Amino acid sequence: MTLTTSTLDAWLPDPEIRTRHHRCTAADPDTLWAAANSVRLDQTRTIGRLVRWRIPGLEPEQSFAGLLENDPFIVLDAGERYSISGLCGRIWTLARDYPLLDGPDAFRAWCAPRTVRVLFAHWVQPGPDGRSTLVSEARVAPTDRVAAMRLRSLWLVVGPFERLIGAEPLALAVAGAEAAGGLEDAAGAS
Repeated sequence: MTLTTSTLDAWLPDPEIRTRHHRCTAADPDTLWAAANSVRLDQTRTIGRLVRWRIPGLEPEQSFAGLLENDPFIVLDAGERYSISGLCGRIWTLARDYPLLDGPDAFRAWCAPRTVRVLFAHWVQPGPDGRSTLVSEARVAPTDRVAAMRLRSLWLVVGPFERLIGAEPLALAVAGAEAAGGLEDAAGAS
């Protein structure tokens, strides 16, 4: 299954913030998905440290896939070569203010004041030319005006750096897939 905008809209329509990154490779879809699931926090320069700072207690060797499958995240949907995870709470505080959700329906129904819902989706798209594309999309939606103002303030600080750090794990996944497949560096980025 390839995720689409409408699939993600079913989980989080009309986000205030939406980011999307993708990387192409000559590696086959299964090899690329396996490589994407093996990228660890300690393999990245920036995003891994930021995640560990925001969610204390994570081991440096934690994979991003494992991170998105465990508290404070919740798996909303997953399949052969895709995963959708969610998180709710106050992402702008220094405190770990992320409530434990008891299932995907709790994410959909979340509406606590002064909070946001955050969606992370990752998937592999097979191409007609034998190439594969790893796609990562994040969406953030505030529950009210106060949360929207706080989110905009946070984005003023984080937003300018997002393109630099958001694609970092994708580049590692593509490099890992190409190494596993014995391919030359044939990656494309966006």
